[in-house]
Amino acid sequence: MQRLLSTKEVAELLNIHEKMVYTLVAEKAMPATKIAGKWLFPQYLIEQWVENNTINFPENIRPLTSNQRLVVLAGSNDLLLDKTITLFNRSFQGHLAVFGNIGSLGGVQALRNNLCHIAASHLIQDDETEYNFQFAAQEFDTMPVVVNFCRRLQGLIFRKHNPLEILSITDLGHPNLRLVNRSLGTGTRLLLDRELQKHGIRGDKITGYDYEVARHMDVGLEVLAGRADVGPGIEAVAGALDLGFLPLRWERFDLLVSKEVFFEQAIQSFFGVLQSEPFKEAGRTIPGYDLNQAGKIVFQEYQ
Repeated sequence: MQRLLSTKEVAELLNIHEKMVYTLVAEKAMPATKIAGKWLFPQYLIEQWVENNTINFPENIRPLTSNQRLVVLAGSNDLLLDKTITLFNRSFQGHLAVFGNIGSLGGVQALRNNLCHIAASHLIQDDETEYNFQFAAQEFDTMPVVVNFCRRLQGLIFRKHNPLEILSITDLGHPNLRLVNRSLGTGTRLLLDRELQKHGIRGDKITGYDYEVARHMDVGLEVLAGRADVGPGIEAVAGALDLGFLPLRWERFDLLVSKEVFFEQAIQSFFGVLQSEPFKEAGRTIPGYDLNQAGKIVFQEYQ
């Protein structure tokens, strides 16, 4: 179970008066729960609340440029994206693409802070029909270019032959089930938490909800090794490890890049890989991918 903070501990953590904590709770501005007449605060939600309400970011002096040789990607990890980076490095000698696995939200924030050229993200929006625009709008004064990488099938990965008979998200409430989870800030965790909330399931009541791993493949390996019964992830991992899979939804996985560097040669060369036959062949051989929009710029519906 996640650690619960008292009102006094929250006040000390935020360096504010305890009365201000009560005011924020009364205004429903701060995440809190009341147990036996006492206000308690899940620490991870307080930390997330602080991050989501941060608005005063330092100005960036200039956008990070690729220098026509190095392309830095950061954000959500993906099996096909790993293959794409390898294809780029093999196809363009003298160039190098590298990737930092820091989750979708981490990638968007890294792009904002000029720590990468391309952010890989699949953050589902409140309307559950669009992805990434809402989060990018919160981080950027000028919206980056959004290029589709793929659509991919997200769901639940479980042991082969499904011994616990996991047939829907509600089965995660099974008392004997052990979950392996993804970290806060990842698109996969955001989707799982939304599904749990829609079905009235409290994450802190699920064994293993706070056991987090860094990659989709790590989820599959935990299930394969028997250390967990189920975890959120993509069909590609279930297929690679011969595990069971329950689909939840197709999601859009995008690559975000600032307009200032979008037309640089190295960046365009990387996006050019998305039109290549080796890339398309890789997408056909791995289950759970749709590449019909790969490499195309994505716009918000109202534009």
